[in-house]
Amino acid sequence: MTALRTPDERFKNLPGFGYTPRYTEYAGLRVHHIDEGPADAAVTVLCLHGNPSWSYLYRHMIPVFTGAGLRVVAPDLIGFGRSDKPADEAAHSFDFHRDMLLDFVERQGLKNILLVCQDWGGIFGLTLPMAMPDRFTRLLVMNTGLGMGELTEGFRQWRSYSNSQSDLAVGKLFKRGKPEMSDAEVAAYDAPYPDASYKAAVRAFPNLVPDGADAPGAAISREAATFWRERWTGDSFMAIGMQDPVLGPPAMRWLHKIIRNCPAPLEVPAAGHFVQEWGGPIAKAALTHFKLA
Repeated sequence: MTALRTPDERFKNLPGFGYTPRYTEYAGLRVHHIDEGPADAAVTVLCLHGNPSWSYLYRHMIPVFTGAGLRVVAPDLIGFGRSDKPADEAAHSFDFHRDMLLDFVERQGLKNILLVCQDWGGIFGLTLPMAMPDRFTRLLVMNTGLGMGELTEGFRQWRSYSNSQSDLAVGKLFKRGKPEMSDAEVAAYDAPYPDASYKAAVRAFPNLVPDGADAPGAAISREAATFWRERWTGDSFMAIGMQDPVLGPPAMRWLHKIIRNCPAPLEVPAAGHFVQEWGGPIAKAALTHFKLA
């Protein structure tokens, strides 16, 4: 497939994100990730982002995790961040991205994983532990869901808006959710996309959310719901960005009910959909809950 690669110079001097880029490969495409903290740490934190973000979204949480002596691994989904970007929207599918993440976890040899996920990081990520239950022991979940074929009205509105934008203003989207964000931080969210041709994944992802019982990804997501309800034996922590109109309190309270033994959620009143922007205190609260602080 034809793929674009964002020039490295666009990622220079990112505020709060001076991490060494690391690369692996999947299906002939370069996949970027960061790997911070002790390589032999007892717990590995796997941070999965969504659309239209990238691993930069976790910059407020990574120092909290590494400060507690944990290893942090944060990949960029194909089409996002410093990973290669297929130019054709049709190259993106639910199974393609889920399989990439399964391959990534196995190749990196990740074990005793604390899964940290939001948005698509959860839509994909919450389907991973049932496929490799011996590798996942903890969950920190924020503003996401399982794509079982039923869409919220908030998501339908977002998908309609996204489909009307051939060149979504990514940085402005983040600024709208957190007005105090600096111009340099806004630029960091725009960095992966020199122009609209790099945004095929940004355009494709809203239409990958399963919108019917037989849609790609719906069956595996229903299996995942059963796993979390009946077979999950790990520890969990949930945080909810209360200002999220797409995957906010109603969606998260439903998810809370199906995660076995999940304690009462931490509600973050000021946070919107991209709740990691308020992530430092969330990470600290989660580590305290997990007795890892």
